[in-house]
Amino acid sequence: MNDKGKRVLSGMRTTGRLHLGHYHGVLVNWLRFQEEYDCFFFAADWHALTSEYQNPEIIRDSTRDILLDWLGAGIDPERATLFIQSHVMEHAELHLLLSMITPLSWLLRNPTYKDSQTEAAGDTLATYGFLGYPVLQAADIIIYRAHLVPIGHDQLPHVELTREIARRFNHLYGDVFPVPDPILTEVPKLSGLDGRKMSKSYDNAIYLSDDEAAVTAKVSSMVTDIRRARRTDPGDPEQCNLFPLHRLYSPAGEVERIRAECPQAAIGCVECKRLLTKNLLIGMGPLRERRRRYEEHPGLVDEILAAGTDHARRVARETMTRVRDAMKLSR
Repeated sequence: MNDKGKRVLSGMRTTGRLHLGHYHGVLVNWLRFQEEYDCFFFAADWHALTSEYQNPEIIRDSTRDILLDWLGAGIDPERATLFIQSHVMEHAELHLLLSMITPLSWLLRNPTYKDSQTEAAGDTLATYGFLGYPVLQAADIIIYRAHLVPIGHDQLPHVELTREIARRFNHLYGDVFPVPDPILTEVPKLSGLDGRKMSKSYDNAIYLSDDEAAVTAKVSSMVTDIRRARRTDPGDPEQCNLFPLHRLYSPAGEVERIRAECPQAAIGCVECKRLLTKNLLIGMGPLRERRRRYEEHPGLVDEILAAGTDHARRVARETMTRVRDAMKLSR
C-alpha cells in the first residue's frame, strides 16, 4: 500500500478558539499529511463534553470557529474529509460495542484519568464519560480503519490503548480493524503572553481569528526576559517568550540580529516586539484572509461540512456492517 492509500485520522476537541500553539502543534502537520495520505479530520464535540458538559454553549460556538480556523489554515476539503463527530452516529454504536470488551483495568491505568483524580478538578471529571473516553477515542479511529494517528509523545499511551482494543476485538471476532500506528509529531514549545504555556485556559493566547489590532496589542503586552529590567541590561533570547515566535515568523537575518544584539543590549524589547508584530501579521495574513472569505460565505462552509459528513458516514456504515457481521449482530 502506498502512502496515499494509507488513512490518517485526527481530531480536535471543540472547547474554544484555536491559537498559534494549535496551528504549529497540529495544523502544520495536517497540512503535510493531506498531501501524503487519505485524511479524516473531525471536530470532537462529544469528547468536549467530558470537561464542558456543564457549558455546552462553548462546544456549540467553538465547533464552527474551529472549522473556519482549519479552512483558514489551508486544510483542503478536496484533499481531506472534514466532519463533526456527533453527526456520524455510528461512532456512538461502535463505542458501546467496544465498551463491552474493554477491561476496566485498562481504563483505570490511563495516565490522563489517574492525573485528573489527584487534581482539584477531580470531582468534575469523575464521570463515566471521562473514564471511558479512551474507548470512544478508539471508536473514532478504528471506525475509519485508520492506519496512522498523528500525536505528540505525551499521547502515546492513548494510542496504545486504541491498539490494544483493536487487537482484542480482532482476537475475539476476526480481523476487522487495522491496528493503527502513531505518527510522532514535533510540537514546538510556544509560550503565551505571560510566559506560561499558550492556552485558552490561561487567557494568554494569540488566536488564529485575532485581527491586526488584537495581535498588535497582545505582542506589545508580552512578558520578555524577566532579568532584563532596563533597556541597557543585556538579555538572553533563549529566555524570552518572543524568540520562539521570531524563529517561526521572522526572516533569518532578523533572527540572527536579535540573537547577536540582545545579549549586548544593542536592541531593546520594544523594538524586538515591533519586529515580531510586523512579521507575525505578515505570516498570519494569508490564514486570516482565507478565514475571512469562508466567514463571508457560510453556505460554502455548510456544503463542505455536508460533503465531508456524507463521506464519513459511508465509511463508518461500511465498517459497522463488518462489525455487526463479526459479532453476529446482523439484522
